Amino acid sequence: MIRKKRFNSLFYSKTGVNTLTLPHFQNQNSLSMGSKNNPLKIFTGRATRHLSEKICDSLDVDLGLSSCPVFSDGEFEPCYEETIRGAHVFIVQSTPPPAENLLELLLMVDAAKRASAAHVVAVIPYFGFARQDRKDKPRVSIGAKLMADLLSAAGVDRVITMDLHADQIQGFFDVPVDHLFASAIFIPHISKMGLSNPIIASPDVGGTKRANTYARMLQTDMVICHKTRAKANEVNNMTVIGDVRGKDVIIVDDMIDTAGTITKAANLMKKEGANSVRAFAAHGVLSGPAIDRIERSVLEEVYFTDSLEEKPDCSKIKYLTVADALGEAIRRVYKNQSISSLYYR
Repeated sequence: MIRKKRFNSLFYSKTGVNTLTLPHFQNQNSLSMGSKNNPLKIFTGRATRHLSEKICDSLDVDLGLSSCPVFSDGEFEPCYEETIRGAHVFIVQSTPPPAENLLELLLMVDAAKRASAAHVVAVIPYFGFARQDRKDKPRVSIGAKLMADLLSAAGVDRVITMDLHADQIQGFFDVPVDHLFASAIFIPHISKMGLSNPIIASPDVGGTKRANTYARMLQTDMVICHKTRAKANEVNNMTVIGDVRGKDVIIVDDMIDTAGTITKAANLMKKEGANSVRAFAAHGVLSGPAIDRIERSVLEEVYFTDSLEEKPDCSKIKYLTVADALGEAIRRVYKNQSISSLYYR
């Protein structure tokens, strides 16, 4: 039986010139008051069970029963172990490693449609192909568009995701996309850190819009790093645009993969006279030498959400959960309620 539960907001709204207040979500109708013929069911792929269990705890519902047998040649077959006929099915799965986890998500969507689910929503906390949003050189694919087409072809009715690498990827989908932002979790945390002279930094020109949001909400200045790449995952040259002398720098980004950009930016800002340097990124991909680079860098702390499984190998890395945020988005989608108040940009 689903119990009524009060949802606490992690999201700020500006109510005055210098005041940020923390409202509470008003759970006017419990999940049990939804359509009797269309129950809410949440399932998880193998890559995101850690987050799916937290989301279910937030909503006070049970995680759906599913399995994924793997054949000896590596082929796998996701299967629902309970009826989902007529249900609103939410499937939680981040993509890395993308080839396997995205395919698992597609198979789960297809299985749900063939099992007569009323609606199938893909909850993708981290959408890994978002970096391939355009043709930046000849004879390459636009991977983000292809993945969007595959999800639509599989039968997904809606997508919930967070901090896409490029906002325009929402337009690649032919179904509604609810795009949440980790800033709703990070900004309250930053405001409580008590930094004496904070300043927001973007590690590249492409992240200026994101950095401007943080700077506006925290009422601080902003600086930008300009970088050039020799090739993918390798920064060739970097310069700082703005003054960081004596400042507590907070670098914000959507993701950290190999940590080459973020650590190079941190070391450069420290050399430019910064008092301290920290980083906040929605997704901690942390591939290759990332953890070692972070450990050896001047970064004092690096914060991620738990959109990807936590990696406890570095003392500087800390995690903040997005389970309540995603859970509330799921609840409102299920109840056909507005979710625009869940985020700001």
